[in-house]
Amino acid sequence: MEYRRMGRSGLQLSVLSFGSWVTFHKQIEDNSADMLMGIAYDNGINFFDNAEAYAGGESELMMGRVLKGKNWDRSSYTLSSKAFFGTRGKEAKPNQTGLSRKHLMEACHEALQRLQTDYLDIFFCHRPDTNVPIEEVVWTMHNLIQQGKVLYWGTSQWSGAEIMEAHRVADRYHLIAPVVEQPQYNMFERFKVELDYLPVYQNAGLGTTIWSPLAAGFLTGKYNNGIPEGSRLAIEGFDWLKNRWIQDAKLEKVKKLGLLANEMGVSLAALAIAWTVKNPHVTTSILGATKKEQLLENLKALIVLPLLTAEIMEKIEAILLNKPVLDLA
Repeated sequence: MEYRRMGRSGLQLSVLSFGSWVTFHKQIEDNSADMLMGIAYDNGINFFDNAEAYAGGESELMMGRVLKGKNWDRSSYTLSSKAFFGTRGKEAKPNQTGLSRKHLMEACHEALQRLQTDYLDIFFCHRPDTNVPIEEVVWTMHNLIQQGKVLYWGTSQWSGAEIMEAHRVADRYHLIAPVVEQPQYNMFERFKVELDYLPVYQNAGLGTTIWSPLAAGFLTGKYNNGIPEGSRLAIEGFDWLKNRWIQDAKLEKVKKLGLLANEMGVSLAALAIAWTVKNPHVTTSILGATKKEQLLENLKALIVLPLLTAEIMEKIEAILLNKPVLDLA
């Protein structure tokens, strides 16, 4: 396993990590979660990602039960949660969502209880909140760190300008600034990581814990001939994912990428994950799996990474034809 420092912070994360979005509670039960997290840990993964919104808090409860049973040395792994959406869905009352000081403090306390831990290594603001002054957000996250409940704080799906505004506030009041962003990043979702965040990397330093490296499984090729029963895109309530990825032009590109992977003697999944990690601005790529075979295959991205020569990267770009470029018009 390779480890990278998270931006300019001192924290080292495994370049592949394990997340629970969609899978925990919705697709797998405790015994499977226990097995998958065990495989991840035994293969050097030291970052486990979660959020209050995942399965309405049930995902954190499941991960908390697994971690309690494993009884691993707490200093040997890092744990995250995120706050914004709350756990109550459409039943949420005022202050049970968003980034107000009230919700952030209460969300942190609830996450600690569900995960059965004394502190979170990373706490993310899951989305920007235009209804809350950025000063309130930065002060609250700073206070949570000062209280020892959180070690590092970050953002998720924020724009580069929003992250830099948080840094401006932190600098003005001598507060602790965000050091990590969790954006979506894969072969078809590139703008934020490759272009929008460039000033943040340069001016403030920024780690990234990227999600959906396989575009919800689309980049495994398993949706080339329809949607298999039991797959992520077959889950009720995830039509937005299906509509986003199942498009003819993208399917054609996935088929071409599959041919390239075959030529290289690797799986398309391992190739796609390795491609995200090839970007030096990616601290870690979060894996999600429901089966042992899936996770072991995805871990092979570490073997594929050295195979991504300049020539192979050019072949991939020739297939994708979607590299973001700065518009100087």
